[in-house]
Amino acid sequence: MLRGSYLAPSLIGTSPFFSFLTKIPLRLNYQNSCCTYRPLLHYHTYYFTKPLADIMQNRFSMDSRIGFCILALSKKSTIHESLTPATNTVSNKANKKARRESPEGVLRHRLDMCSKHGDVVEALRLYDEARSHGTPLGQHHYNVLLYLCSSCSGVKSSIDGNTANALNLGLKRGFEIFQQMVTDKVVPSEATFTSLARLAVAKEDPEKAFDLVKQMKCFGIPPKLRSYEPALLGFCKKGNADKAYEVDVHMKESGVVPEEPELSALLKLSVDVNRVDKVYEMLHRLRVSVRQVTESTTKIIEDWFHSEDAAEVGELNWDVRKVRDGIVRGGGGWHGQGWLGSGKWKVERTQMDETGVCRCCNERLVCIDIDPRETENFASSLSNLACQREVRADFSKFQEWLDRHGPFDAVIDGANVGLVNQQNFSFYQLNTVVNRLRQMSPSKRMPLVILHKSRVSGGPALNPNNKKLLDMWKKSGALYATPPGSNDDWYWLYAAVSCKCSLVTNDEMRDHLFQLLGTSFFPRWKEKHQIRLSVSRDGVKLHMPPPYSIVIQESQNGSWHVPTITGDDVEVPRQWLCATRTRVKSLHSLFSQ
Repeated sequence: MLRGSYLAPSLIGTSPFFSFLTKIPLRLNYQNSCCTYRPLLHYHTYYFTKPLADIMQNRFSMDSRIGFCILALSKKSTIHESLTPATNTVSNKANKKARRESPEGVLRHRLDMCSKHGDVVEALRLYDEARSHGTPLGQHHYNVLLYLCSSCSGVKSSIDGNTANALNLGLKRGFEIFQQMVTDKVVPSEATFTSLARLAVAKEDPEKAFDLVKQMKCFGIPPKLRSYEPALLGFCKKGNADKAYEVDVHMKESGVVPEEPELSALLKLSVDVNRVDKVYEMLHRLRVSVRQVTESTTKIIEDWFHSEDAAEVGELNWDVRKVRDGIVRGGGGWHGQGWLGSGKWKVERTQMDETGVCRCCNERLVCIDIDPRETENFASSLSNLACQREVRADFSKFQEWLDRHGPFDAVIDGANVGLVNQQNFSFYQLNTVVNRLRQMSPSKRMPLVILHKSRVSGGPALNPNNKKLLDMWKKSGALYATPPGSNDDWYWLYAAVSCKCSLVTNDEMRDHLFQLLGTSFFPRWKEKHQIRLSVSRDGVKLHMPPPYSIVIQESQNGSWHVPTITGDDVEVPRQWLCATRTRVKSLHSLFSQ
């Protein structure tokens, strides 16, 4: 078994080399129909002459400004002192070519190709060949090999015999390769430990996978969600609830937030072992971090409410005042006081009408308020990110322009609106939306149209009628042309958030740019402010934000409504799971007293 004491003696010994690590944005992805692994990062490995025993007394640290994993060096020496004189005299270009054409460089490239094609057999052959020829392997080489070996755990069992034997060989040799990495005094990284954890779970040993995560902290390496995933899912698969909850607590202590796959696994485990308190907890955690769940998670929740265990749990005479206070503190939509009511649940798939009334139980969903301070903080962080990603002077100029001409009642993503259901950009369609929003505005003011400069200076913009529209919008202070080279997404999103107004776009805002925001506030804001549109023979139709929050809701009489991602389209009503009890209805009158 590989334990915390297993690595330390081998890695803390004296060696003429140590590894200095810098991340580069090259990802290794492995996907198949059964499993999708979170990507592992590649690393450059540079070698410097310094005893490893002197180095290990220092700690790895994370530079929050640039996100690089660096090794803190002692004051007695510097990197430049460790470099050989030849390194300083050779040009960068020649140096790169020399590294690329060296045995280590050639091996690196060939292993990368194996990783790209998922060829574990060839990678192991290259590894054996390199060992026999005495080719030194660095952290990157070992990480690629371990990644490929660990990827074998997710491959389908319905494969041919030769491939199955090769994959089993990869699983078998994974820890052997890691042992050689330790012997070579190559410092492990987060990617190393994550691959080892996956190998451990493939051998049905989640305990070892969890121990590996704990060892990461000993090396000063912050664990990631993907580091915990093998141990957590491994314990859930084995039905070991206590250990799974222990991993969950360890994740929280490390500041790692689980996502839907992890919470869904914990929910299913809690249902299977009849931990009704944990089922309740996981539903609320899904409400906070996921909001709308996938079909697989919906099925788990549905099975729970259909179960006998769910029918037997709950309070018939609860404290009405505590429930009310809990709803007020939570901002609406939940109370957190535990299961209410008793008896069997009525569970149905249903929809909400336009006013937010459930078509199954006739209960009206609530609109959960957003704290105004959250909006201000979000606008500030959005501005900071935009200034980092855009030319600061350009974005600052836009902010000044917005201060002079704003606030607006609505902002339009012009490029998106002009292209909905169109092959060519349509100013007519854009103008239709502008006029519709102007009529809806309490002040009858025109909305702000954000367009890239290329849209207002060429192509359809040269048409006389379109030119008149543009001139009218400019004179009204309702048009802003973003500068060349800019991403207009930053502009229309910031304008809508800072003006606290509606945003017209069909952009789902799920790409990398919006992932940078990294906050649970964004989906809540989008839900309340995004206006979508559809175009048909009948013309343009605006789809206003719903008057209720699309999030798991727990009502004051104990019923639950769970939104799914099924039907997440302007033309298709969203599907909800409704779970109610008939025996709580007699208590409903207590809430009006």
